[in-house]
Amino acid sequence: MVAYQEGDVLTNGMRMHYYRTGDGSQPPVILCHGFSDSGPCWLPTARALAPDYDVVMVDARGHGRSEAPEGDYGPVNMAADLAGLIKALGLGKPAVIGHSMGGATTLHLCVRYPELVSGAVLEDAGAYEITTAPPAGDAAAAPRPSPLEAWAGRTLEEIIAQGRAATPLWGEEEFAPWAQAKLDLRPQALGVMARQRPPWREAFAAVRCPLLLIRADNELGSIVTPESAAEAARLNPRVQVIHIPGAGHNVRREQFAPFITAVRAFLAG
Repeated sequence: MVAYQEGDVLTNGMRMHYYRTGDGSQPPVILCHGFSDSGPCWLPTARALAPDYDVVMVDARGHGRSEAPEGDYGPVNMAADLAGLIKALGLGKPAVIGHSMGGATTLHLCVRYPELVSGAVLEDAGAYEITTAPPAGDAAAAPRPSPLEAWAGRTLEEIIAQGRAATPLWGEEEFAPWAQAKLDLRPQALGVMARQRPPWREAFAAVRCPLLLIRADNELGSIVTPESAAEAARLNPRVQVIHIPGAGHNVRREQFAPFITAVRAFLAG
C-alpha cells in the first residue's frame, strides 16, 4: 500500500474529498476516476508514482466520500469542481490523469482552465461518440437499466466476487476499492449518464497543453476507436496517442505495466 492523507475542500458549491500522498515538495499529479469508482481505485497507480510525484486522488461528486448535490453532473461542471480543488490545495499547475468519466472531466478542465493544467492523460476517454458508446465507467459492472440495481442489498464480499468473475484480468488488489466504491455510489451520480457531452472534436482542438490519449482493444471493451483517436491527433498536434493491446476500457487494471510505463514517460517529458 501507499501512505496517504485524506481531506476535504469546498469547491463549486460542494464538499470534495481527496487522498494525497505528498506534502507539496514534489510535482503534483491528480488522478480522476471513472463512473462508479472512487479515488482509492487509483491506489496501484498512486503507489507507482508516489516516489516522484505528489499524487492527489479525488472522489468526484456523488462518488466516494464527496458530497452528492442535486443538479449538473456533466463534464464541464465537474471540471469546475476539479479547478476549485486545484486552487484550494495550492497545486499550481498539476498534471491530470483521468479514466472514462474522469477523462471527460480532465479534457474539459484542459479546455476551460488551461492555466491550471501542465499536461493530461486520458485513459480510454474523451474521443468517442457518447450516443453510441456503452455506459461510461468500468466495464466490470455495466448493469441495465440502473447501475445501482446491480449492487443494491449486496455485501462488500458479494460485490468483490462479482468483480472477480467478470474481470479475470484484474489484479487482486483492484477489487476491494472497486467494490467499496459501488457501495458508496449515490443516486445523484446517475446524472452523469443523463446528459449529452459537449462535442469532443471541439474540445480536443481547443486543448493547449500536452495530452496523451491511451486506447486499447475495442473487441475487449475499449470505447475509443483507432479512427477517433487518429482524428483527435489530427485536430491538435499537442495530442499523442498510444495503443496498449490486451486491455479493454480499464486499461491500467488489465495491462498495468505498459500503462504506467507510458504515463511515466509522458510525465517525465
